[in-house]
Amino acid sequence: MNQDDANNQLSRAEVDFYVVNGYLGPYAAMTPAEMTPIRREIETRVLNSAGPNPRRPMQSRHMDNPAVYDLAAHPAIIDRIAGLLGPDIVVWTTNFWLKDPGGAEIPWHQDINFWPIEPPVNISAWIAIDKVTVENSCLQIIPGSHRQTVQHMRATADMAIHEMADPQAYDVSQAVNMELKPGEFFLFSERLLHTSSKNTSQKRRLGLSIRVTVPFVHIFQDSHLHPGHTAILAKGKDVMGFNRYGGRPNN
Repeated sequence: MNQDDANNQLSRAEVDFYVVNGYLGPYAAMTPAEMTPIRREIETRVLNSAGPNPRRPMQSRHMDNPAVYDLAAHPAIIDRIAGLLGPDIVVWTTNFWLKDPGGAEIPWHQDINFWPIEPPVNISAWIAIDKVTVENSCLQIIPGSHRQTVQHMRATADMAIHEMADPQAYDVSQAVNMELKPGEFFLFSERLLHTSSKNTSQKRRLGLSIRVTVPFVHIFQDSHLHPGHTAILAKGKDVMGFNRYGGRPNN
Protein backbone atom coordinates (compact mmCIF):
# COMPACT_ATOMS: atom_id res chain seq x y z
CA MET A 1 0.00 0.00 0.00
CA ASN A 2 1.48 3.36 -1.00
CA GLN A 3 1.11 6.51 1.08
CA ASP A 4 -1.80 7.87 -0.98
CA ASP A 5 -3.69 4.59 -0.50
CA ALA A 6 -3.02 4.73 3.24
CA ASN A 7 -4.27 8.32 3.43
CA ASN A 8 -7.55 7.26 1.81
CA GLN A 9 -8.30 4.59 4.42
CA LEU A 10 -10.95 5.56 6.97
CA SER A 11 -10.21 5.17 10.63
CA ARG A 12 -12.72 3.54 12.96
CA ALA A 13 -13.42 6.98 14.40
CA GLU A 14 -14.32 8.31 10.93
CA VAL A 15 -16.64 5.36 10.28
CA ASP A 16 -18.34 5.92 13.64
CA PHE A 17 -18.70 9.64 12.88
CA TYR A 18 -20.40 8.85 9.57
CA VAL A 19 -22.79 6.38 11.18
CA VAL A 20 -23.86 8.94 13.78
CA ASN A 21 -23.81 12.11 11.64
CA GLY A 22 -24.42 10.95 8.07
CA TYR A 23 -21.47 12.74 6.49
CA LEU A 24 -17.66 12.95 6.43
CA GLY A 25 -15.18 15.58 5.35
CA PRO A 26 -14.10 17.80 3.81
CA TYR A 27 -11.21 15.90 2.24
CA ALA A 28 -8.92 16.94 -0.62
CA ALA A 29 -8.88 14.90 -3.82
CA MET A 30 -6.51 17.48 -5.33
CA THR A 31 -5.19 20.98 -4.77
CA PRO A 32 -6.90 24.09 -6.18
CA ALA A 33 -4.03 24.39 -8.66
CA GLU A 34 -4.58 20.81 -9.86
CA MET A 35 -8.28 21.55 -10.30
CA THR A 36 -7.59 24.56 -12.57
CA PRO A 37 -7.03 22.66 -15.87
CA ILE A 38 -9.93 20.32 -15.05
CA ARG A 39 -12.19 23.35 -14.52
CA ARG A 40 -11.14 24.71 -17.93
CA GLU A 41 -11.93 21.36 -19.53
CA ILE A 42 -15.37 21.30 -17.91
CA GLU A 43 -16.09 24.88 -18.95
CA THR A 44 -14.99 24.24 -22.53
CA ARG A 45 -16.28 20.75 -23.26
CA VAL A 46 -19.03 19.99 -20.73
CA LEU A 47 -21.00 23.10 -19.82
CA ASN A 48 -21.46 24.09 -23.46
CA SER A 49 -22.46 20.68 -24.86
CA ALA A 50 -25.55 18.51 -24.72
CA GLY A 51 -24.22 15.34 -23.09
CA PRO A 52 -25.54 11.76 -23.16
CA ASN A 53 -28.89 12.47 -21.48
CA PRO A 54 -30.99 14.62 -23.84
CA ARG A 55 -33.20 15.84 -20.99
CA ARG A 56 -30.47 16.57 -18.42
CA PRO A 57 -27.27 17.99 -19.95
CA MET A 58 -25.49 18.20 -16.58
CA GLN A 59 -26.02 14.49 -15.85
CA SER A 60 -23.94 11.41 -16.73
CA ARG A 61 -21.01 13.37 -18.14
CA HIS A 62 -18.68 10.59 -16.96
CA MET A 63 -19.98 8.82 -20.06
CA ASP A 64 -18.60 11.31 -22.58
CA ASN A 65 -15.74 13.20 -20.90
CA PRO A 66 -12.60 11.53 -19.51
CA ALA A 67 -11.89 14.32 -17.02
CA VAL A 68 -15.33 13.84 -15.46
CA TYR A 69 -14.86 10.06 -15.46
CA ASP A 70 -11.55 10.50 -13.63
CA LEU A 71 -13.17 12.75 -11.02
CA ALA A 72 -15.97 10.25 -10.48
CA ALA A 73 -13.53 7.36 -10.05
CA HIS A 74 -10.92 9.29 -8.06
CA PRO A 75 -9.23 7.02 -5.48
CA ALA A 76 -9.47 9.67 -2.76
CA ILE A 77 -13.25 9.42 -3.08
CA ILE A 78 -13.78 5.77 -3.99
CA ASP A 79 -11.37 4.31 -1.42
CA ARG A 80 -13.00 6.24 1.41
CA ILE A 81 -16.46 5.15 0.33
CA ALA A 82 -15.19 1.57 0.21
CA GLY A 83 -14.43 1.97 3.92
CA LEU A 84 -18.19 2.42 4.42
CA LEU A 85 -19.77 0.22 1.73
CA GLY A 86 -17.19 -2.52 1.19
CA PRO A 87 -14.76 -3.49 -1.58
CA ASP A 88 -17.14 -3.52 -4.58
CA ILE A 89 -18.10 0.02 -5.57
CA VAL A 90 -20.40 1.32 -8.34
CA VAL A 91 -20.68 4.96 -9.42
CA TRP A 92 -24.28 4.86 -10.61
CA THR A 93 -24.52 8.46 -11.83
CA THR A 94 -22.89 11.89 -11.79
CA ASN A 95 -24.42 15.35 -11.90
CA PHE A 96 -22.98 18.86 -12.17
CA TRP A 97 -24.58 21.53 -10.00
CA LEU A 98 -24.12 24.94 -11.58
CA LYS A 99 -25.51 27.93 -9.73
CA ASP A 100 -24.82 31.26 -11.41
CA PRO A 101 -25.31 34.58 -9.57
CA GLY A 102 -29.00 34.82 -8.77
CA GLY A 103 -29.45 31.05 -9.03
CA ALA A 104 -32.49 29.76 -7.16
CA GLU A 105 -32.60 28.12 -3.75
CA ILE A 106 -32.69 24.34 -3.51
CA PRO A 107 -34.93 23.53 -0.54
CA TRP A 108 -34.18 21.12 2.27
CA HIS A 109 -34.56 17.57 1.00
CA GLN A 110 -33.34 14.00 1.24
CA ASP A 111 -31.94 12.73 -2.05
CA ILE A 112 -33.43 9.26 -1.78
CA ASN A 113 -36.86 10.82 -2.26
CA PHE A 114 -35.97 11.27 -5.96
CA TRP A 115 -33.77 8.35 -7.00
CA PRO A 116 -34.29 5.28 -9.24
CA ILE A 117 -32.33 2.73 -7.21
CA GLU A 118 -33.51 -0.29 -5.21
CA PRO A 119 -32.65 -0.99 -2.47
CA PRO A 120 -31.83 2.64 -1.63
CA VAL A 121 -28.14 2.27 -0.72
CA ASN A 122 -26.03 5.28 -1.66
CA ILE A 123 -23.22 7.54 -0.54
CA SER A 124 -22.71 10.79 -2.44
CA ALA A 125 -19.47 12.69 -2.88
CA TRP A 126 -19.86 16.41 -3.65
CA ILE A 127 -16.60 17.82 -5.06
CA ALA A 128 -16.02 21.53 -5.57
CA ILE A 129 -14.97 22.66 -9.05
CA ASP A 130 -15.11 26.34 -8.00
CA LYS A 131 -14.42 27.75 -4.57
CA VAL A 132 -17.62 27.17 -2.63
CA THR A 133 -18.56 29.53 0.21
CA VAL A 134 -21.60 30.67 2.15
CA GLU A 135 -21.75 33.71 -0.13
CA ASN A 136 -22.05 31.74 -3.37
CA SER A 137 -24.37 29.07 -1.97
CA CYS A 138 -22.44 26.19 -0.44
CA LEU A 139 -24.42 23.18 0.68
CA GLN A 140 -25.84 23.17 4.18
CA ILE A 141 -26.47 19.90 5.99
CA ILE A 142 -28.14 18.81 9.23
CA PRO A 143 -25.94 16.22 10.98
CA GLY A 144 -27.84 13.16 12.15
CA SER A 145 -30.88 13.86 9.97
CA HIS A 146 -30.18 10.69 7.95
CA ARG A 147 -31.56 8.54 10.76
CA GLN A 148 -35.16 9.33 9.84
CA THR A 149 -37.10 9.40 6.59
CA VAL A 150 -38.77 12.78 6.19
CA GLN A 151 -42.03 13.32 4.34
CA HIS A 152 -41.70 15.53 1.27
CA MET A 153 -44.23 17.94 -0.20
CA ARG A 154 -44.56 20.22 -3.20
CA ALA A 155 -41.98 23.03 -3.09
CA THR A 156 -42.88 26.66 -3.63
CA ALA A 157 -42.59 28.08 -7.15
CA ASP A 158 -39.38 29.99 -6.42
CA MET A 159 -37.41 26.83 -5.62
CA ALA A 160 -35.05 25.05 -8.03
CA ILE A 161 -36.62 21.60 -7.49
CA HIS A 162 -40.27 20.59 -7.25
CA GLU A 163 -40.33 18.86 -3.84
CA MET A 164 -39.04 19.76 -0.38
CA ALA A 165 -38.87 18.18 3.05
CA ASP A 166 -41.65 18.93 5.52
CA PRO A 167 -40.39 22.02 7.43
CA GLN A 168 -41.86 20.63 10.66
CA ALA A 169 -39.51 17.63 10.55
CA TYR A 170 -36.14 19.28 11.16
CA ASP A 171 -34.37 22.04 13.09
CA VAL A 172 -32.44 24.49 10.88
CA SER A 173 -30.51 25.78 13.91
CA GLN A 174 -28.47 22.56 13.66
CA ALA A 175 -27.33 23.27 10.08
CA VAL A 176 -23.65 23.14 9.12
CA ASN A 177 -22.14 25.01 6.14
CA MET A 178 -19.95 22.87 3.86
CA GLU A 179 -17.50 25.42 2.45
CA LEU A 180 -14.98 23.84 0.08
CA LYS A 181 -11.85 24.80 -1.81
CA PRO A 182 -11.57 23.63 -5.44
CA GLY A 183 -10.67 19.94 -5.34
CA GLU A 184 -12.18 19.34 -1.90
CA PHE A 185 -15.16 17.05 -1.35
CA PHE A 186 -17.36 15.66 1.35
CA LEU A 187 -19.39 12.46 1.63
CA PHE A 188 -22.99 12.16 2.73
CA SER A 189 -25.83 9.67 3.07
CA GLU A 190 -28.79 9.42 0.71
CA ARG A 191 -31.01 10.42 3.64
CA LEU A 192 -29.02 13.40 4.97
CA LEU A 193 -31.09 16.59 4.81
CA HIS A 194 -29.34 19.29 2.82
CA THR A 195 -30.06 22.54 1.01
CA SER A 196 -28.38 25.40 -0.80
CA SER A 197 -29.56 29.00 -0.68
CA LYS A 198 -30.07 31.42 -3.54
CA ASN A 199 -26.72 32.58 -4.90
CA THR A 200 -26.68 36.23 -3.82
CA SER A 201 -23.02 36.74 -4.75
CA GLN A 202 -21.47 37.72 -8.07
CA LYS A 203 -19.55 34.43 -8.28
CA ARG A 204 -20.61 31.20 -9.95
CA ARG A 205 -20.76 28.01 -7.90
CA LEU A 206 -19.99 24.74 -9.66
CA GLY A 207 -19.69 21.31 -8.09
CA LEU A 208 -20.01 17.68 -9.13
CA SER A 209 -22.04 15.11 -7.23
CA ILE A 210 -20.86 11.51 -7.57
CA ARG A 211 -23.50 8.95 -6.58
CA VAL A 212 -22.06 5.68 -5.32
CA THR A 213 -23.68 2.33 -4.50
CA VAL A 214 -22.89 -1.42 -4.54
CA PRO A 215 -23.50 -4.16 -7.15
CA PHE A 216 -26.61 -5.70 -5.56
CA VAL A 217 -28.52 -2.42 -6.05
CA HIS A 218 -30.67 -2.19 -9.19
CA ILE A 219 -30.29 1.05 -11.22
CA PHE A 220 -33.52 1.74 -13.09
CA GLN A 221 -33.50 3.45 -16.47
CA ASP A 222 -36.49 5.64 -15.67
CA SER A 223 -37.21 9.33 -16.22
CA HIS A 224 -34.34 10.39 -13.92
CA LEU A 225 -31.74 8.68 -16.14
CA HIS A 226 -32.00 7.68 -19.80
CA PRO A 227 -32.08 4.42 -21.79
CA GLY A 228 -28.40 4.59 -22.77
CA HIS A 229 -27.12 5.25 -19.25
CA THR A 230 -24.06 3.36 -18.02
CA ALA A 231 -22.46 3.23 -14.58
CA ILE A 232 -18.82 2.86 -13.55
CA LEU A 233 -17.54 -0.23 -11.76
CA ALA A 234 -15.07 1.89 -9.80
CA LYS A 235 -13.59 -0.74 -7.49
CA GLY A 236 -13.74 -4.49 -7.01
CA LYS A 237 -16.05 -6.73 -9.03
CA ASP A 238 -19.72 -7.26 -9.81
CA VAL A 239 -20.90 -10.86 -9.47
CA MET A 240 -24.58 -9.83 -9.63
CA GLY A 241 -24.89 -8.63 -13.23
CA PHE A 242 -27.89 -6.35 -12.62
CA ASN A 243 -26.43 -3.16 -14.11
CA ARG A 244 -24.67 -1.94 -17.26
CA TYR A 245 -21.18 -0.40 -17.11
CA GLY A 246 -19.14 1.76 -19.44
CA GLY A 247 -15.41 2.35 -19.68
CA ARG A 248 -13.42 5.56 -19.63
CA PRO A 249 -14.36 7.68 -22.68
CA ASN A 250 -11.59 8.28 -25.20
CA ASN A 251 -12.46 11.78 -26.46
